[in-house]
Parts: sequence; C-alpha cells; structure tokens
Amino acid sequence: MKKTIISVALAASLIFGAIGTQAVFAKPSEGAQNQITHNFDHKVIKKLNVEKMYNNIDYLSQTPRVAGTESEENAVKFIKQQFKSYGYQVEVQPFTFYGYTAPHTIELDVEGYNGTFKPASFTYSVSGNVSGELVYGGLGTPDELSSLDLNGKIALIKRGDISFGEKVLNAAAEGAAGVIIFNNAPGAMNGTLGEASDDYVPAVAITKAEGDALLAALEAGALTASLNIEGARTGENVSHNVIATKKPTNKKKNTKEIIVVGAHHDSVAGAPGANDDASGTAMTLELARVFKNLPTDTEIRFITFGAEELGLIGSTHYVGTLTDDEISRTVANFNLDMVGSRDAGDLVLTTLDGQPNLVTDLARAASTRLNGEPSPIAQGGRSDHVPFAEVGIPAALFIHSPTEPWYHTPEDTIDKISKEKLQDVAEIVGSAVYERAQFDNKGPKPKKVENVKADKQQKHEQNIK
Repeated sequence: MKKTIISVALAASLIFGAIGTQAVFAKPSEGAQNQITHNFDHKVIKKLNVEKMYNNIDYLSQTPRVAGTESEENAVKFIKQQFKSYGYQVEVQPFTFYGYTAPHTIELDVEGYNGTFKPASFTYSVSGNVSGELVYGGLGTPDELSSLDLNGKIALIKRGDISFGEKVLNAAAEGAAGVIIFNNAPGAMNGTLGEASDDYVPAVAITKAEGDALLAALEAGALTASLNIEGARTGENVSHNVIATKKPTNKKKNTKEIIVVGAHHDSVAGAPGANDDASGTAMTLELARVFKNLPTDTEIRFITFGAEELGLIGSTHYVGTLTDDEISRTVANFNLDMVGSRDAGDLVLTTLDGQPNLVTDLARAASTRLNGEPSPIAQGGRSDHVPFAEVGIPAALFIHSPTEPWYHTPEDTIDKISKEKLQDVAEIVGSAVYERAQFDNKGPKPKKVENVKADKQQKHEQNIK
C-alpha cells in the first residue's frame, strides 16, 4: 500500500498515520448474535476456500514484486491465468510511469573485517562498483564531513538528524566514492533517498548491530570497503492492471451498476509482500472464483492494480480511463490491502473522509450478521480506494489496525499469514458485495455524490507510505 491524500510524507507505520483517532464504533443492537441471518450469505461463504487464498499468497510472495520488474510481470501473468481458469475474459491494462527500479544485486565487503553483512539499498540508490578506505563520518552533516579527507573513500555514516539523501549528497560533495549508512535503532532499515539525482554515489543500508560492530573494528585499525550495486535505475517503466469482469447474469435484470473489488499486486523492494499485498490479491482472486457462477444483476469488476507502492499509479490510471457514465454507474469500490496478517489488529473500514458510504454500510451490515457487531470506520488514504473516492465513487479500504511489525520488511512472509483473518474478511466482503449484486437486492442505496473527477495527471512524488 502507498501514499495518501492526507499528509503521509514520512511513513514509519501504516495505520497510525492513515487511520487517526476518529474510528466510528457502532454499538451492536441488543441481543445481536454471532450468526448468519440471510440465505445470500450462505451462497458466498460456503464456496470460499481459504486454502486457495493461502496457496496463492504463498506463490506470489516467493519474491518481491516491485512495479516495472520481471517479478511483477510474472505476478501479472499468474493473476491473468488464475482469472482465466475461473472462466473470465481478462483485460491486461498496461500503463507507463517514471520510477525507480531496485537493484538485483547488493554487495558489501570490508577487507580486514570478519563480520558479515546483509546490506539493503535505498530507493533511488544508484548502481556502481566502488572501493576505498573506510572513513567514519558521524551523522553525515556538512560540518562533520568538511574536516575529513573523503576523496575516493567510503563514508560510514549513522542514521539521524538529516535525511538519507542529504547524507549521500554531502558525502559525494566531499569526494566520497560510496556511502554506508547504519541504523540508529534495532531492526532493518527500509529507506529512500527521496528522489533521483545524478549526484548520488552508490549507497547501502546496514543494521545498527552491523554498523556498531564495523565502527568498533574501524576504531581499532584501518579498513577498506567495497560496494557493488547492480540493476538500479530510474526511468520510464511499464506496469499493468489486471481486470476480470463479471457481467450481469440476465440482461433483462441489469441494474447497470458496477462494483469494483480490488487490491494491488506489487510490493516494495526487499519485501516478499505476503500481507502487503499478496493477501488482498489472493482474496480478490478467490472472490472472483466464488462469484463467477452466482446469479447477479450487477456488473462486478475484479481488479489487481500495479504500482500502488509508487503512488497509487495503477488505480489512478484505471479511474482515469473511465467514462463519466462508468463513474456514475460505479457504486462501490472494495479495496483489499493487507488483510491477512496474524500480527496485526482488528479489521477497520477506512474511507478517505472518515464518513460512512455504501461500501461501509454493506460491510458493517455483513460483519454484524456474521460477527455480531459492525466493523469500525476510520479516516485515511494511502491505498487504491483514494482515486475512486476522489471522483465521487463510494470506496473503502479493508485493513487490520494496528499494522504488523513486519510491514515493508523482508519478514512479510507467508508464515505470518492468518487463515482465520483471511476467512473473516473474505466472508464480510463477499457477503457485502452479494447483498448489493444479487437479484432484486434490497441493500443500502448509494448516496448521491457530485462527480468531482480530478485532474488525471496527479503527482506521484511520494515513494514511501
């Protein structure tokens, strides 16, 4: 998941920035029971297969799926094949974007040092193979570096005070051939240099433990470091949306309405993205399979979006291709992002303005029927519901809050996925969609909203959540 229409330029955690403190909790009616009260719920739930979702997450999360890379393209091919196996005609919608391709090779070696490293790149790190004497540069401020001889050397810099990009540029300005930045707190460091620059030198990130040990060794004697980064580049790339459309079963009973169920299939560099967002992708696939042969009077589009992590680019492109008529007929967008982590909190329905809409009405009714109480509503963006909401389409993000500790890290793996949470969210979303899409539905009616279709040329300068 990615940026938001509200301020999220520095995103360390997902939910506390995106949801805020005004979650709406509706008190369940007295005597509410944890039971299914409508037959249409059974029609969806009995068809759901959580093992299929889990297995698809496992397949998709074998490797990071960074937008514009071969791994993302392989994910697109897999999703297309799955949709087709359910009997859908599938549209693969390409779009171009200017963005960063993460390196495929990141190596750090220090001669005379016995420790090992697991270096990571920064977003916008540049490729290069450099070596030189290792020099400690403190926090990498101009004052600290100006007194050092960094020409042709590798600067070891600690995280803090100024941005990663400034640290690299400051070291490069003093003639450094490369930069190693180590964390100031335990854990992995997923960072960005902020934007592309021709003035960058190769730079890698290491952990606090690795950095502290390397600094101690450097203080004991001179060391020579070598950095090798291959495959990193900034330029025009191609990503894709994958669209499977279920037309109304009976042309004579066609509401003309459109419901969109979707998720993003890309991930951030270095993260397998099991929960973010192979979980949402797998749930979209499973709901498409379940709904294929259910009778409906509403068009349902099952979509996986590309390049969400780079600024909601795929969903913005999709919404930008819609005609005014399609926008007016699209009554709901169910956005599934991070819906399966065992280590995250409870399900929250997030809308751009924090207000209820048709999607939340349907989902809260479903969760009340299934779980005895409605899921809460919160305010926030950062995911693919935003472009829909911006043109007046009722939309909501389905996510667990607070987010798991493994968000955007190499630890976002299949073993952290909860089948119980997958089943719960799939039941709620599936029942909510079918309440609206079944023949002669009597579910909540969409509120009239002004078509506020925005300029399609949105800026995508943000590159972290």
